[in-house]
Amino acid sequence: MAITASMVKELREMTGAGMMDCKKALNETNGDMDAAVEFLRKNGQAKAEKKAGRIAAEGIVKAVVKDDKVAAIVEVNSETDFVAKNADFQSFVEEVVNQVADSDVADMDAFMAEAWGADNTKTVKDALVEKIAVIGENLSIRRFEKVVADGCVVSYIHGGGRIGVLLEADTDVVNDEIKACLKNVAMQVAAMSPKYVSRAEVDQTFLDKEKEILLAQAKKENPEKPDNIIEKMIIGRLNKEMKEICLLDQVYVQDSDLTVAKYVEKVAKENNANVTVKKFVRFETGEGLEKKNEDFAAEVAAQMGN
Repeated sequence: MAITASMVKELREMTGAGMMDCKKALNETNGDMDAAVEFLRKNGQAKAEKKAGRIAAEGIVKAVVKDDKVAAIVEVNSETDFVAKNADFQSFVEEVVNQVADSDVADMDAFMAEAWGADNTKTVKDALVEKIAVIGENLSIRRFEKVVADGCVVSYIHGGGRIGVLLEADTDVVNDEIKACLKNVAMQVAAMSPKYVSRAEVDQTFLDKEKEILLAQAKKENPEKPDNIIEKMIIGRLNKEMKEICLLDQVYVQDSDLTVAKYVEKVAKENNANVTVKKFVRFETGEGLEKKNEDFAAEVAAQMGN
């Protein structure tokens, strides 16, 4: 069958693949459009496998909130910041985060095997592989989380998608003032990167280990001081650390006269509401991946030295 320019154009628009790839696919399948699409998908799979070893540490975080009750956040990585700013890539991440919000899967394997919302003849993995083929870089859906709130959940995205936060609160009033308050607290999470909501969440094993470290430091710095004074010093230093790692204990960045807990309490009182910050999720693009790169480089260097 003769392959025409219009057939190549149609296939390219359907798949986003290159012109020569589309022409080859049509020649290989004798002009059968559906078979050509399948051929390109298979070819895209091969390309994706070749790219899979390349580190994808750029990308963006996106979040979506539905009816103040259901929220999702995802991190999707690319190899370069250039692709992270690409409209096609950002549109794909938007589809991914909406899929998470509508899904009930609990882990990445199940999510990747799930039918793709935009075309249920594909899986999420198929859609990712196709996007890798079109964009020409290794892409990775690195992580996701979904929050279903009884009270209210808000999102905050900072730096064009560099950092994303979901913040959940139990509240008996959901109005613009309460949501603005929670959004401000989500901004605090983005800026100050706490580890816990409150001291009640801090694991006793962590506290014991910190006390051990602080004790060793204090004794080294103050060998002449008695144990009861050292104990007071440790309590003071531990309290200072808790104010840094526990969200509600942190100084509220928009009003240094208040802690985050006092700020939330103030807004709740003004709205005759009961508000309790319950949970936050904070994703920062590429966090931890740089360390993996360093580990890999060190491993290669060690092997070359042997």
